[in-house]
Amino acid sequence: MRLIAGFDAGQTHTTCRLALVGDGIPPGLGPVVGEGEGPGLCHLAAPEGPERFGAALRESLVRARAHLIDAGESAGTAVLVAAAVGASGIELGTAVQDQGRALAAAALGLAPEKVVVTGDERTALRGAFPAGPGIVVISGTGTIAVGRDGRGREHRCAGWGWLLDGAGSAMDIGRDGLALSLQMADARLPETHLRRALWEALDLDPDDPGSPQRLKALVVADGFGAAGFARLAPVLDRLAAAGDPRALAVMEHNAGALAAMAAGVARCLDLVGPAVCPMGGALLHLEQLRDPFGRSLTLALPGSRLVGAAGDACQGALAMAAALLSGPQPA
Repeated sequence: MRLIAGFDAGQTHTTCRLALVGDGIPPGLGPVVGEGEGPGLCHLAAPEGPERFGAALRESLVRARAHLIDAGESAGTAVLVAAAVGASGIELGTAVQDQGRALAAAALGLAPEKVVVTGDERTALRGAFPAGPGIVVISGTGTIAVGRDGRGREHRCAGWGWLLDGAGSAMDIGRDGLALSLQMADARLPETHLRRALWEALDLDPDDPGSPQRLKALVVADGFGAAGFARLAPVLDRLAAAGDPRALAVMEHNAGALAAMAAGVARCLDLVGPAVCPMGGALLHLEQLRDPFGRSLTLALPGSRLVGAAGDACQGALAMAAALLSGPQPA
């Protein structure tokens, strides 16, 4: 039995999906025969980055192979012949991408030419639009947009790191809300329920005069970071749904930023009226972001249409892995 593997490797967990290829199977991607999850990873430049990257791939592959045993197949005779990895923080054409490819090849026991390592937004794009043009707009803790035209050209917008370029993300939604709360606390803005709700979510007493100073220290403490701000996005979503004007403004602003990303991709690729696939936890779960995103997209990119994904990032990675068996595959 010959197998290919597709990996979706994020900060919290890594998913490995296995599919059959070879004799008796139509050219390209065969049936999925196993899936497993492993630990998450961090940027390869971090002190433990390379070790965590290799461990995430190995452990998720082992757990995916366990399903072969459950199905009555011998995992020991299943030969992995190609793999593709979509990983957070991998930029095309960089030394980090080259490093990731070498690490993945070593971790999976494959020749480097049988491995693709690329950004997880690229595998998401391939999964969402396996056979044609389109744009994916991803909003989670961070955000990024990437698209492809009918000739295979790709272009990305945004996603340049949470300190510089997070507009449209759950992180920015939470951060924007906290900034407004401090302006309410020192009388620059009229008070709404936003301040109390956000401070209570952080276990701060809204009536304590010392809470602004504690908030200032909290957001720069180790372990808060982008994820700490992002955890506040659902609070802003609920406030906006209840009609809080400041929360509504935050959601509208971030929705407009997402639409601008899609429009930027379309402009660079000369896409007219493209299909746009919204992805990521923020767009999936925050109704007060999702709805204005649709409205903003209509204005920023006339003729565009929102569509669902044909497949997920693991499916996109499997398609990349399958392509390696028939010829060179661009990352």
